[in-house]
Amino acid sequence: MGITSAWSISAHDDAFIATLAPRVLPLIAAERNEPFARERWDRWRREPLPDFRTWWHPFGQSDGRDADALKSFGQLTASGEHIQKMYDGLSPEDDFCLLTHVWDLVADVEDIFLSVQSKEFALRSFFHAIGPDRAALLPGWCGNFLLTSAEVRQTLPLIERALGFTPEERAVAEDQDWLDYRDEEESVLDGPLRMWRQAAADGRGLCAVSVIVY
Repeated sequence: MGITSAWSISAHDDAFIATLAPRVLPLIAAERNEPFARERWDRWRREPLPDFRTWWHPFGQSDGRDADALKSFGQLTASGEHIQKMYDGLSPEDDFCLLTHVWDLVADVEDIFLSVQSKEFALRSFFHAIGPDRAALLPGWCGNFLLTSAEVRQTLPLIERALGFTPEERAVAEDQDWLDYRDEEESVLDGPLRMWRQAAADGRGLCAVSVIVY
């Protein structure tokens, strides 16, 4: 899989969130309403995947039922074609692009969580590490969401439940997060909760997208 992907969560004031809403919310709805999206989600909730080290090869190279489950999970957690348009800039109406019109406008490094992965999706490892019950507490669809400051405050208790771990739970989650982190690189188990807490304290909204960057 020769791709590089990025999962970002960035903080913005409500005025900017309002300008994004007509673009982003329909794309998230389109991802959720894809014909097989709910089927894949329900399958993962019914059949959480085992320790990733038991997979013969991720996402379709094993045999039988396990291969089907891995393929379904891989499709669920890959960048969707609708959200991908935010990065590719393929809107027929204008030249809007996630890179220049959202990411480049973030002035403070603390106002964004960004996980860039080669030949992998950060969201995929994150979802596997926390499991379907915790993932179900996140708003939006499969790591993509757009929230006003009020919605950030309203959802923070759910995110605390989803991403607040006991030491034992944290060890289990870390064991199932297969991403390799460089020095000072923020873990997918840390960045999302940090962003929620910070945005709630600052009275800001959040924009999250999972895309292929090249």
